[in-house]
Amino acid sequence: MSDAYIIDGRRTPFVKSFTKFMGLRNHDLLVAAVKPLVEAYGLGGVELGDVALGAVIKNANDFNLAREVVLDSGLAKTTPGFDLQRACGTGLEAITQIANKITLGQITCGLAGGSDTNSDPPVQFSRNSVKKLLAFRSAKTVTDRLRAVLAMTPADFAPQIMSVKESRTGKSMGDHCEIMAKEWGITREDQDRLALRSHQLGAKAYDEGFYDWVVSLKDTKRDAILRGDTNLAALGKLAPAFEKSGTLTAGNSTPLTDGAGVTLLGSSEFADSRGWKRLAKFKDAAVAAVDFVGGEGLLMAPTIAVARLLERHRLTFQDFGYFEIHEAFAAQVLCTLKAWQSEKYCRGRLGLQQALGPIDDSKMNVKGGSLALGHPFAATGSRQATTLAKLLAGKKGVLGLATACTAGGMGVAVILEGC
Repeated sequence: MSDAYIIDGRRTPFVKSFTKFMGLRNHDLLVAAVKPLVEAYGLGGVELGDVALGAVIKNANDFNLAREVVLDSGLAKTTPGFDLQRACGTGLEAITQIANKITLGQITCGLAGGSDTNSDPPVQFSRNSVKKLLAFRSAKTVTDRLRAVLAMTPADFAPQIMSVKESRTGKSMGDHCEIMAKEWGITREDQDRLALRSHQLGAKAYDEGFYDWVVSLKDTKRDAILRGDTNLAALGKLAPAFEKSGTLTAGNSTPLTDGAGVTLLGSSEFADSRGWKRLAKFKDAAVAAVDFVGGEGLLMAPTIAVARLLERHRLTFQDFGYFEIHEAFAAQVLCTLKAWQSEKYCRGRLGLQQALGPIDDSKMNVKGGSLALGHPFAATGSRQATTLAKLLAGKKGVLGLATACTAGGMGVAVILEGC
């Protein structure tokens, strides 16, 4: 068994969908993130053990995405790659997969991450129209082809664009989060305050040079969603985004975002052989799911994944130096934090003897979170893990926790350790 370490990462700026990155595919965004990392670490022509990349909004052009990115990245053409998807937890899952391969000794170095662009959505047609097109294609005679054409109607070819909704409930994540906010008594004011904090900390991090690992793309070097000059009054004027009487707004929810992020991992032996510094050790990961169809909160699964990790390693929140909690919505974060402090929830749902307690706010999302930086679904995990690793660098033994809620009622949690 060998320990797996995070060496470094790169990501594109995150921008609102349908703006600066229009015309770019997931492939383009990932190559833009991978190439600078390859160049910075002298990996041109080097064969890595494996590359795990994913995307949530994925069309037919993204077939075999990871392998295609490898072929345009500067890495050796003999480097393998595979695609994966766990909704908004894709990035953290990709990192876990590569870390596990290193730990088992299957590989010594790999890349993990993801990309998403709503600006290049998969557009498809109804099953009925596809059936008619296939009938036309397989027709052997002119008569049969004419008959197939006459069977078609304009309605058959109305484009269907992928909608980010839960197929089993018909509700969007925002709709589900509104339900959670009501259940846990989360106020609009508290949500806006968390969003403001995220923007302020993100802007400060950029001013301090923390995000020097964000690569320039299409004359953009900074997350375009970030608003360091916003305030509570401005956030308070925004109308509810999902329900007329709701508390979730465009200001305290993540917008549709385009961007990509990748993380470089390696064994200690591989890193040492190339003179690389190691930022943080991958310690463990857990996944969980909730019965959201049966009434559980769609985005509450991280509460379970984290509880499993803490129990497995006999840890408490006081044992961690940093937390990277994905901010899909301010309300979702606040529901999660409140649940961990609830004796009833921790005993009844998590099977614990007592509440997990509060997280020290000063240790959470200290370089800004998804509300301010943006959330390209599959790219967020790489951003979180690389951020956390950089915070832990040089702090031997200090622990960091990253979590992400996902569509489908799942949650991912990862522990890193400074070195």
